Amino acid sequence: MPQFLATLVAVDNFIVSARKYRPVTFETVVGQQHITNTLKNAIKNNQLAQAFLFCGPRGVGKTTCARILAKTINCENLQPNGEACGTCPSCLSFQNGNSFNIHELDAASNNSVDDIRSLIEQVRIPPQGARYKVYIIDEVHMLSQAAFNAFLKTLEEPPHYAIFILATTEKHKILPTILSRCQIFDFNRIRVEDMANHLASIAKKEDIKYEDDGLHIIAQKADGGLRDALSMFDQIVSFSGADVTYRAAIDNLNILDYDYYFNITESLLTENTAKTLLYFDEILSKGFDGAHFISGLSEHFRNLLVTKDTATVKLLEVSEGIKAKYLQQSQAASVSFLISALNIANQCDLNYKLSKNQRLQVELALLKMCHLPSVFNLATAPQTAMSDTGQLKKKPDTPTVAAPQTAAAPGNNIAMVADLPAAYTPAPKTEQPKAPVAAPLHPTAAPVAEDRPKPAFIPNAGATASVKIPSLKDIGNVAEAAVDEEDPYEKGEAKDDFSFDDFLKHWNIFAANIKAEGKMNLFTVFSSEAPKMLKPYVFEVVVENKMLDQSFRDEKPQLMNYLRKALNNYDIEVNTRVDEQVRVKRPYTSLEKYQYMATKNPKLAELRQRFNLDFD
Repeated sequence: MPQFLATLVAVDNFIVSARKYRPVTFETVVGQQHITNTLKNAIKNNQLAQAFLFCGPRGVGKTTCARILAKTINCENLQPNGEACGTCPSCLSFQNGNSFNIHELDAASNNSVDDIRSLIEQVRIPPQGARYKVYIIDEVHMLSQAAFNAFLKTLEEPPHYAIFILATTEKHKILPTILSRCQIFDFNRIRVEDMANHLASIAKKEDIKYEDDGLHIIAQKADGGLRDALSMFDQIVSFSGADVTYRAAIDNLNILDYDYYFNITESLLTENTAKTLLYFDEILSKGFDGAHFISGLSEHFRNLLVTKDTATVKLLEVSEGIKAKYLQQSQAASVSFLISALNIANQCDLNYKLSKNQRLQVELALLKMCHLPSVFNLATAPQTAMSDTGQLKKKPDTPTVAAPQTAAAPGNNIAMVADLPAAYTPAPKTEQPKAPVAAPLHPTAAPVAEDRPKPAFIPNAGATASVKIPSLKDIGNVAEAAVDEEDPYEKGEAKDDFSFDDFLKHWNIFAANIKAEGKMNLFTVFSSEAPKMLKPYVFEVVVENKMLDQSFRDEKPQLMNYLRKALNNYDIEVNTRVDEQVRVKRPYTSLEKYQYMATKNPKLAELRQRFNLDFD
């Protein structure tokens, strides 16, 4: 029986940390220095407002600062630093809870007009043995509309001895007329580092063992509220027997271990789908929700992303041990992978609640992330695909323009999004050397050796070459060509391979610039129907009438020069065919539908190329 009474007395004497270590001076308030410094200066300079409004999230010190302010302004022995002495009769009466000059009102339960009228009647009574009479109204946003209206006049013109301190977590619910009569102070969420240091100081005072990682976990779980952090601290102390460790914190607060996120990210980077799915299954078997996991994974990718740059490492709110792990893993993950994985995780988080098979939703997101490295590799080699054995093989359904004799150098058909030209500018015309004019031959005279044209070698004729002596008609054509001032087409010997998607991409870029120049009549030729490939490097465009055909011919030199230069192939040729009976051809096959949509939206070709998509 005596042991039971001793235990009962010990339980009665226990005070939770949130009350036991509630700040009693401005100096001990955690994480709100911008507000406490302002209030201390106002007290020292005797520039107190008639009404204050403290607003911010829960557990950040609004009511605490209101009580400290009420005690300090009535202190009889104010300290030089603006703090209350804590020993004068006014301070002692406040600390004992029997002060007649400080009144607290809970607006959540006293929100009617009658309650406000009773408060106004009390305001008329001057303070007893003090300078000010302070009214602290907590949760002021709970007052009714009529109560606010009844309070307006008194709040605007109170007696000189009355000061109102209003506190709320929902500032947007307060009438603008009330806001305009108050001096507003916005409280910030308390930083994780500040909260962890405060918990460490309390642990030292209570002789409690702790790990820095465990305190950081509590601070992160509190989400900026110190009162929540202190409540969880007491809970873990009871759970672990006065030893706040990292393992005790994650077990008691239902927090997923950091190691899971590090291991899953490592599996994603190595494209190990089996291990990734097994990790997720283990997480579910421990009772964690899929939404909780995907949210934590998004936070993990975000932390890896901010550690890629030394300037943003300070945004990482974790302990030093965990920060070292983030710095190590961030070196193995590329920025492209992290951004793409963040996008996939965010989309999964948005669709999770609407999905009927929520586990599959998360597993599908993990599989997409797991294949991101392959997608990035294929983006640099769009003509290849991964085989079942892990080797690269050629895509069967991708139409590719192949050179007749020579193979393209590797990398010539690479077309990344970042390499696209920002805007098309017509290539400058270059002066071509004029062909020499051959002297006309007399029908009966034998040609002189010096006057004969050089032998013309026929391509692909093997080792032997045939000599062709031009006729009079050919000589006339040569002379006629020499009269031309300049050739509108650029010449060159480059003959790189390119895919049909590459051709469509640059075709659409040129069409966009045609549209930007206001040539809408010509733009219809580019947008109505995609060109067709007749043979390697030769394409055909069908137009509706001769007027469009002439417009295209006028623009053809600029188009050809742009395509040849962009694709590095000077054998490209685009011709037109007039078909007045063809107006708008509707696509039916998969290839025709794709070509039609790619003409309307150039980025579709880039999407197909980046993700290595095939036709159905």
